[in-house]
Amino acid sequence: MGITVSNISKSYGKVTALTDISFDVKPGELFGLIGPDGAGKTTLFRILTTLLLADKGQAVVAGYDVLKEYKSIRNSVGYMPGRFSLYQDLTVEENLNFFATIFGTTIEENYDLIKDIYVQIEPFKTRRAGKLSGGMKQKLALSCALIHKPKVLFLDEPTTGVDPVSRKEFWEMLKRLQQKGITILVSTPYMDEAALCDRIALIQDGNILEIDTPKAIVNHFPKSLYNIRANDMYGLIKSLTNYEHTYSIFPFGEFVHYTDKRESIDTESVKAYLESQSLTDIYIEKTQPTIEDTFMELAK
Repeated sequence: MGITVSNISKSYGKVTALTDISFDVKPGELFGLIGPDGAGKTTLFRILTTLLLADKGQAVVAGYDVLKEYKSIRNSVGYMPGRFSLYQDLTVEENLNFFATIFGTTIEENYDLIKDIYVQIEPFKTRRAGKLSGGMKQKLALSCALIHKPKVLFLDEPTTGVDPVSRKEFWEMLKRLQQKGITILVSTPYMDEAALCDRIALIQDGNILEIDTPKAIVNHFPKSLYNIRANDMYGLIKSLTNYEHTYSIFPFGEFVHYTDKRESIDTESVKAYLESQSLTDIYIEKTQPTIEDTFMELAK
């Protein structure tokens, strides 16, 4: 069971959150919705999980229409919102039992689905949810979202505020869930996580910029990209901003990612210009674009 979104739009007063959004998620696919805060990801998730009505458009989730068959959708999907929303005064075990009871099931009945996740938090099953670490909270929330064996899983920025090790573990868990046939739609502002999805949709200001596999999106980057570094990074950015041949510059870790207006460039001429701006220790090397580079280019 997959997801089909057709021409969904949503506004809050004069603020447009989504504009004519259309895409599909294939059954068993791990699909990523990639964009910064305020791009419209959460609004779309709330529409698809029947918590919010769209102004126009249609959507089908797990074979059910979000308007006509919303009750069936609520029994068929798992939803993990961006903000931790479990009962913080209940223990780990009490939260899990509570959600299992709501859906008319038990922990034992679907334990095989959550086992790989739950064993990591089971030693803390008597601890109140509010006292768990960020990574443990996410694992509990995922367990609660899976306890009724959903056909489709919605995860809204599940790794925001979580340490790098827990982020890696979380994505490994998602891959294992996908192997069990669950369709997964996940949103994230982290471009490195986008590469872990089967396909992604880049979203900005409520508009879809592009939909494709991570590799294909990177291959669509239109220009040669260069890493540039110097003794004074602020001076480097300022100098390249004023350079007549500069097409784009973005800080990227210890480097500046640079593209040139010209079809082909002589890096020595760029280096000579930077030296004329009193910069030293200049390093210029061609590099491969990332999803983040492609996003920045499409969002211009």
